[in-house]
Amino acid sequence: MVDIATRVYNHKWKIDPIVRSLIDTDFYKMLMCQSVFRNKPNTQVTFSLINRAKDIRLADMIDEGELREQLDHVRTLSLTRGESTWLRGNTFYGKRQMFRPDFMEWFEKLRLPAYHLEKIDGQYELTFEGSWPEVMLWEIPALSILMELRSRAVTGHMDKFELQILYARAMTKLWEKIELLKPHDGLRIADFGTRRRHSYLWQDWCVQAMGEGLCDKFVGTSNCHIAMNNDLEAVGTNAHELPMVYSALAQDDAALAQAPYDVLSDWQDEHEGNLRIILPDTYGTQGFLDRAPDWLAGWTGIRIDSGDPAGAAEVAINWWRSRGEDPTKKLVIFSDGLDTDKIIELHQKFAGRVKTSFGWGTLMTNDFRGLNMSGKTDTLAPFSLVCKAVKANGNPTVKLSDNPKKAMGPADEVERYKRVFGVGEQRAMEVVV
Repeated sequence: MVDIATRVYNHKWKIDPIVRSLIDTDFYKMLMCQSVFRNKPNTQVTFSLINRAKDIRLADMIDEGELREQLDHVRTLSLTRGESTWLRGNTFYGKRQMFRPDFMEWFEKLRLPAYHLEKIDGQYELTFEGSWPEVMLWEIPALSILMELRSRAVTGHMDKFELQILYARAMTKLWEKIELLKPHDGLRIADFGTRRRHSYLWQDWCVQAMGEGLCDKFVGTSNCHIAMNNDLEAVGTNAHELPMVYSALAQDDAALAQAPYDVLSDWQDEHEGNLRIILPDTYGTQGFLDRAPDWLAGWTGIRIDSGDPAGAAEVAINWWRSRGEDPTKKLVIFSDGLDTDKIIELHQKFAGRVKTSFGWGTLMTNDFRGLNMSGKTDTLAPFSLVCKAVKANGNPTVKLSDNPKKAMGPADEVERYKRVFGVGEQRAMEVVV
């Protein structure tokens, strides 16, 4: 087991690049990248960093030279022979050769494209522009770098003893959460915590602790590199990025209304009936399901990533019933801002009514809340940092979500999307992470 405190204390030795592999990323990014490579390879996109926590002034905390050094390091990375072999030959979700030879040949030659970085009013403006399959792979490394540099900035002045105590407290905190989860039969939980983790080493420790503590209740990790190194299942399907870009490419309102279903039609063709999980909330869950074609009701399940999770699960159950499907045979994956209390509550509430699984993210891999207080400031508490596609072929992207606080896009386009997708009043909920 790695002595994390000592490694953190010595991180200036440069033995710990923040991103150490092109597959130190979420599995769903790989799956989506292959789909985009096949269906929309020439689409030009812009991704941009968005810090929802404006009070955390990242440019005042993180040295620009160090940030550039880490970003430049990512641009030197390419697949190792072992990583390529793992992707080409491993079995994912029961399917061998999940990644096609033409995609792998392209990926093996890939180096990530250039970035644009500047400081504006205490924040970093970080953008990536270029072809969609290349640029999309910057999202997770960019977030991981910013989050870990923030962690390093806070811990950089601690001595060895302080760091040992900090990580001992954090380990105890996670283990206490694991012990709360242990007694619940039928629980299925995976690590979804790459993008806003405290650090790579900490995420790796958390994943090992989950496997040791929860045994078969722990079903895998979204992080490809950690999955490969620990012989775990790599888990994930797709994200809001696909409907956001497809919708931005729509030529008129009719095409816009159809775009989210075009995404899933291409996905079904790409994966030959596997990985059939719907993410319905990009432009409002209720409206998406009301207008959904019947063939989508036959898919395996739904992932809930915004709004009231219990309410959204009830909507999904009612929708399956209305389409003649048995909800007890369907899967609901909860993945929005989860912690142990909410996981247990949802698991118990829906037991016997629908299959459930949980993607536990930031509050597993970055819950240092209350562990490092400076005055009245919780200096290591996680915060909401995202990197999203903001343009596609020059057109702005829009996300409405089931929580208006997660909405993004120009105001006039947001209103247009609300009209096209029939989104009415929404209940705002706090965005913790």
